[in-house]
Amino acid sequence: MLNFLLFLILMVVCWPLALAALLLYPLIWLILLPFRLVGIVVGGTFELIGALFMLPVRLLRAI
Repeated sequence: MLNFLLFLILMVVCWPLALAALLLYPLIWLILLPFRLVGIVVGGTFELIGALFMLPVRLLRAI
């Protein structure tokens, strides 16, 4: 809701900029999508490596 209100304020103040933002947002989202996917994969890889390093400690703690 807040984003919509900010968009309406931008539309009143500077309508060409608001229309440009409205038209360019999907294009920018598509361009940034691969970077998000890489971030998810890298984060998951670090979680897996951390879990592998902590596995012996968790096994010893369970004894």
